Amino acid sequence: MTNLATSVQLIDYSIYKGNLNEINFSKKTLINTINQYSFCIAEEDTLFKKALVESEILLPDGIGIVAAVKMLHNQKVKKIAGADIHHHLLKDLNLKSGKCFYLGASENTLSKIEKCIAKDFPNIKVASFSPPYKNNFTDDDNQIMINQVNDFKPDVLFIGMTAPKQEKWAYQHKESLDAKIICSIGAVFDFYAGTVKRPHKFWINLGLEWFIRLLKEPGRMSKRYLYYGPVFIKLIIVQKIKNTKKTFSSL
Repeated sequence: MTNLATSVQLIDYSIYKGNLNEINFSKKTLINTINQYSFCIAEEDTLFKKALVESEILLPDGIGIVAAVKMLHNQKVKKIAGADIHHHLLKDLNLKSGKCFYLGASENTLSKIEKCIAKDFPNIKVASFSPPYKNNFTDDDNQIMINQVNDFKPDVLFIGMTAPKQEKWAYQHKESLDAKIICSIGAVFDFYAGTVKRPHKFWINLGLEWFIRLLKEPGRMSKRYLYYGPVFIKLIIVQKIKNTKKTFSSL
């Protein structure tokens, strides 16, 4: 779905390779991010994969994705995290006196986000809603969430319900949501609220944000990085071999 001029194909996914200020928001835009974990999970979850593949913008949120693009296509893409697109959109909304809506997280986290917005981006009107904590929403749950968003009519809807739940929900309800930009950003809700501290920029710039998060939350992050990391590497190596064979067979 991403414009081919600003994307590179990583197996089934069109990875955005431009700068954030180059994104064209002239039409309704679904923004998602992809990292090695979500890449692997999507191979096991058809709806999740469809949600990522059919995003208008799919951001490379992980050093593994950046390395895979380099390995398979010898192209350089810059890691763009959910926190990056969040800050970029807030700056733009502040300049335009726009509106944003936060869907997800707890009432406490959302309250802290609204206070941060008032302090950091005073020109933005903000609203939020904390959906029920459950694995599967009922039709009534979904309609309540859609109504909450549509009553406010935000320029940007931020969704934070963890992957792959948030991406699938955004994809399934995209056409029913009265928001021009729909952006799934997960942990950014907690990062921005200050309820979870993001690793220092020093580690982010070194490409080691994943390692610091693993040290801080080994119980939650160990499977994501220590199990799915090797799974991702294997998938990319298999694709590299396929590409090499295809190149030689065409000679």
